[in-house]
Amino acid sequence: MLAMDQIHHIRALYYEQGYNISEIAKATNHDWKTVAKYIDMEDFNETSPLPALQKQICPKLDPYKSLIDSWLEEDKKHHRKQRHTARKIYDRLAAEVSGFDCSYRLVAEYVKHRKEELNLKRNEGFLPLEHQPGEAQSDFGSAEFYEHDRLLYGKYLVMSFPWSNAGFMQLFYGENLECLLEGLTSIFAHIGGVPHEIWFDNASSMVTNVIKGGGRNLTERFARFMEHYGFRALFMNPAGGHEKGSVENKVGYGRRNFLVPVPEFENLKDFNKQLLRDLDGDLDRQHYYKPAKISELFMVDKAALLPLPSVPFDTSRIITGLRTDAYGRFTLDKGKHEYSSAPGYANGFVNVRLTSQTVTVFDSNNFEIVTHRRLYGDEQQSSMEWVPYLDYISRHPRSLKNTGIYGMMPETMRSYLNNCESSEKKDVLHVLSELTNRSGFESAVKTVDQAIRYEAHDPDSLKSLYNSLYSGVPQLPPLTDSNEVPVLKPIPVHLEDYDRFLKRGGAQHA
Repeated sequence: MLAMDQIHHIRALYYEQGYNISEIAKATNHDWKTVAKYIDMEDFNETSPLPALQKQICPKLDPYKSLIDSWLEEDKKHHRKQRHTARKIYDRLAAEVSGFDCSYRLVAEYVKHRKEELNLKRNEGFLPLEHQPGEAQSDFGSAEFYEHDRLLYGKYLVMSFPWSNAGFMQLFYGENLECLLEGLTSIFAHIGGVPHEIWFDNASSMVTNVIKGGGRNLTERFARFMEHYGFRALFMNPAGGHEKGSVENKVGYGRRNFLVPVPEFENLKDFNKQLLRDLDGDLDRQHYYKPAKISELFMVDKAALLPLPSVPFDTSRIITGLRTDAYGRFTLDKGKHEYSSAPGYANGFVNVRLTSQTVTVFDSNNFEIVTHRRLYGDEQQSSMEWVPYLDYISRHPRSLKNTGIYGMMPETMRSYLNNCESSEKKDVLHVLSELTNRSGFESAVKTVDQAIRYEAHDPDSLKSLYNSLYSGVPQLPPLTDSNEVPVLKPIPVHLEDYDRFLKRGGAQHA
């Protein structure tokens, strides 16, 4: 705490001489928050040396504290930037808890207290910038999400419009040029135009090097993209992310309001479409200092946009002449990520088309071989699409153990095939290929695991077990042995009825 003469000087400058907070902070060499604190202070009692009685924190929130605590505890498992704010917790309570009637102030007080106890508290700063309508800023943020119940660590692209404070987002598995271009084109299409100027960081996907004097050498694909849409790209000074404060703030805002709690979905493409619709709804709120709604201000931004080109830009990337190994596999990303093609392309060359989500493999005649989900991350990973391999060995079942493919199979599948009759092995492999093509190799392996339990080694049993696992076909309980002989109810038979039938010519037509 400052000395009383310092406090008096600050308050005199404000209340008696009319200086504003910024001017006082500069004159006294104090932080503006400190100045504001003492200007607003009403209680100048000395702090009691006696320990204060422990007061109960927000007793009206007692019915909801366990729920709030569970959300905050769950936050500890996730990235610090993807945790609940007090506002988000208040909004969730209002939306999800019947009869919730507490104020935001009460929730904020309790959340602040609990975050301090759980070591979850963090501070943020904001830098307001002035821009013209139709200008935008772009950047990536990091986020976790669940897809098919699997936790993934991805990236999301944010585009903000500083003049109106509008913002849009798209979620991806990683961060590369394909993600950037797909995200930008999706946002362009959604808003119906192209910003005439976009500010970026110096990402290697766009900038090959920074020229002395401030110029940039651009990658060819990004230069083509920029020319295609006609916008001007501005790049920040190295380590100068603060220069585009609008999008830096919007990255945090988007995470807190649209990626908390950690999103769960089945299809990323569908989630991104819904995300844009949700962000449209977010525009219907008051601007943080302009006397208008963001949606109204964004109409001015939209009026300044460039028109969309008549021809869409192909955001995918083609790589030709990738060499495959003895099993038809090849690598991308400096050898970190390995993908399969098919046995017939072993020790040869393939071409690939890369999007943000897929790696599609083609032969030299542009015939599609297989499509993989694209891998991300710095660790060594491998993606194996088994259908071409299972099709191949089903045509050559006797040479299974000599193909090299046999050694790539899971142990349970190798054991299962070893116990199959030679005459049925070909059909079994056909079924495994069909099941893999239908719902993935893991489903085929799980079906084989079940078949081993039941000692079932024929194709029909495999199909039946698959249906019971994945098609909702119930498994009937096994028949129980019983020594009781069922009592048959006698059915009376009248032979004269047959006689009458035969006399009418029934025997001739039988």
